[in-house]
Amino acid sequence: MKTLASAVLLAATALTGLAGWGTPAAAAEPLTLQLKWVTQAQFAGYYVAAAKGFYKDAGLDVTIKAGGPDINPTQVIAAGGADVIVDWMPSALASREKGVPLVNIAQVFQKSGMMLTCRKDANIKDPKDFKGNTLGVWFSGNEYPFLSWMSKLGYSTSGSSPDVKVLKQGFNVDPLLQKQAACISTMTYNEYWQLIEAGMKADELTIFKYQDQGVATLEDGLYATEKGLSDPKMVEKLAKFVKASAKGWDYAAKNQAEAVKIVLENDTTGAQTEEHQTTMMQEVAKLIEGGAKGTGYLDPADFDRTVGILMSGASTPVISKKPEGAYSHAVFDAAAKL
Repeated sequence: MKTLASAVLLAATALTGLAGWGTPAAAAEPLTLQLKWVTQAQFAGYYVAAAKGFYKDAGLDVTIKAGGPDINPTQVIAAGGADVIVDWMPSALASREKGVPLVNIAQVFQKSGMMLTCRKDANIKDPKDFKGNTLGVWFSGNEYPFLSWMSKLGYSTSGSSPDVKVLKQGFNVDPLLQKQAACISTMTYNEYWQLIEAGMKADELTIFKYQDQGVATLEDGLYATEKGLSDPKMVEKLAKFVKASAKGWDYAAKNQAEAVKIVLENDTTGAQTEEHQTTMMQEVAKLIEGGAKGTGYLDPADFDRTVGILMSGASTPVISKKPEGAYSHAVFDAAAKL
C-alpha cells in the first residue's frame, strides 16, 4: 500500500508539473515613469519599489526614466514617452492651462521642501529685506512659486527697475558661494546641504522656507493624462502602480540606509555620494508624512491652497482661473481597494 500511495503521489505531481509547464505565467504590464530630476533619494520610493519587487508583485514591469536639466516631464508624457510623471503642481497646472491635460493622481510630498537660502552677511532678516537684492531662481517651471511669493510681497521682478533682481539660477549653489546673489533657491533635502558640504556653516546662512511663509505649493506629485484616465485598464494599471509606489515610499522611510544603497545602485552617473543621499533621504522622509488617507493622498484643501497662491499674482498670475478636473482620486481610491 505504501508503494502504491507513493506511485499515486508521484503521478499527481507529474501531472501538476505538466499542467504548470503548459500554462504560461501572465505577462507583467509595462509602465513608464518619468522623474522630474536625476536619480537621487528625492525619488527613493520608486527605486525601492522596483528593487524590492513591489512592482513585480503587482504585475507591473516599471521602467523608471531619470530626469535632468534638459528633460521636461510634461513634454515627455505629452509626446507619449511616459505613462505617468513626477512634477510640481505649479508647473503641472501651468502646463494644463497651456493645453497639456495633466491630472494629479497621487500627491506623494505632503509638504514643500523649497526655500530661499541667503548669506547672513547680506543682512536679510525678513522677506521685506529681499527688495533691492539679487535672488537666484530656478526656471523651467520651478519659478512659479517664487513669482507668486514676490507678487504677494508686492515686489516687481521684471522691467527696467525691478524691486528684486532675478538671477536665472542653474541647478547648483555657485551664485551664493561666489556672492553673485544674496539668496538662492534651495531644497531642504538637496542644495542647502550642498552649501554645507561646500564649507559654509549653518550660522552663516539665513533660510526662508516657503512652508513657513504661507506660500508653499505642492511639489512631487504623480500625474497622468486625461486620455490615460479615460481608459479603465490604464486606471487599473495606475492603481497598481500607486499602491506599489506607496509601499516603496513607506519602506524607504523606515529603512533609510537600505533605501540610500538602492538609490546609489541605480545612479549610473556615479555622481551621487552616500553622505549627501543619506541626508536627502532623512529630509525627504519628512515631506511624505501626513497623507490623511495614506501615502499619496491629495487633500483637496491643499490643492485649493496651491491654486489660490498661483492665482494671487496681481499682474502676472501663474494661472488665470481655477482649473477643473486637474486632480482625481479615482486612481488612489482604486489602489486602496486592491
